Amino acid sequence: MITKESLMELKNQLGFTKGINRQYDNQFAQSGAKIGSVINIRKPVRYEVKDGPQLQLQNVTDQYAALTLEYQKHVDFQFNSKEMTLSIDDFRNRYIKPAITALANKVDYTGLALYKNVFNAVGVPGTTPSALLTYLQATQKLYEMGCPTDDQLSICINPAARTKVVDALKTLFQSTEQIKGQYEKGKMGIAAGATWKMDQNVNVHTVGAQGGTPLVDGAANSGATLSTKGWDAAATNRLKEGDVFTIAGVYAVNPQTRESTGSLQQFVVTADFDSEADGTGDISISPSITVSGAYQTVTGLPADEAAITVLDAVGNAGGTSTPVNLAYHKDAFVLGCADLDLPGGVDMAARASDPESGLSVRIVRAYDINNDTWPCRIDILFGLKAVYPELACRIHG
Repeated sequence: MITKESLMELKNQLGFTKGINRQYDNQFAQSGAKIGSVINIRKPVRYEVKDGPQLQLQNVTDQYAALTLEYQKHVDFQFNSKEMTLSIDDFRNRYIKPAITALANKVDYTGLALYKNVFNAVGVPGTTPSALLTYLQATQKLYEMGCPTDDQLSICINPAARTKVVDALKTLFQSTEQIKGQYEKGKMGIAAGATWKMDQNVNVHTVGAQGGTPLVDGAANSGATLSTKGWDAAATNRLKEGDVFTIAGVYAVNPQTRESTGSLQQFVVTADFDSEADGTGDISISPSITVSGAYQTVTGLPADEAAITVLDAVGNAGGTSTPVNLAYHKDAFVLGCADLDLPGGVDMAARASDPESGLSVRIVRAYDINNDTWPCRIDILFGLKAVYPELACRIHG
């Protein structure tokens, strides 16, 4: 009962993670998984549109992405024998709910760190957005990237952004009762085609030091590495993992039509970048620069000496810190869970899993004879992955 209560509470407490694709792998239901185990995450099927009256059947092949279960988060506490007599309702409120709240916050914080994989971005770093236009620009980018027009879009913002946007947009959220809830309790709802939620765990990103006048080095840059020049002399952290930049003349394309969106393609730095002594260096980027085929990302290769512009409020000075709020479709990110191993030789060890929510929780309880107490821990083992980062957009604050 305690374990099932914990699972239910975790499902209710999640914020950002509640809006992403969650999958449970039952292959470890008997033996139990450990940190480092790998599970296969099923990716949504994509089809190719054909022309004409002739039937052209396509094989429906499930695609999978390997996801490493690299995070084991747990909350540890103890109670005495007298407290063992509490009713399940009292026990839930006194012990389970606070523990699961802390655990859910840690899962959300870890998930929100996936912003480093997201290259779409709007807003001005260091300035909290309040106008609806900024958020509409975020969803615009998602639709330009082929985002499905369903009800699976979420916007997750930090408390500062919530304060401004609830005040500015209080008459635009849902029904009269929902507007009343915002006025009385500061709640959020549905607007601009997305479900809005506030999360205290929105990550903060600090832009790299930059310096110099960065340019593309050479006219044959393609793939996931960009050769550059024009930086100041050798220095660390010219760019930080998660920095976003554009290249002059390199435009994004819609992944379905392969036509230009009219906006410069944004790239995200996937590893910290340090310049060489002569101001050159290769930057690891996403998405890859691809100019043709099914996975085309840009209209053309960057020209030699094309200007590189980093998204930063103070230009090439760098160093701006910004909360990274997110607009995202459910399929942009995946959380994968599996059952943890059940140890022997303890007072109690139980697991509860829910394929519908994609979550699995383990509780282990022992007995300390010296102090007449019951040490207890609640664990979750999971992995996170940005499966389709183009279906997410950063909203800088």
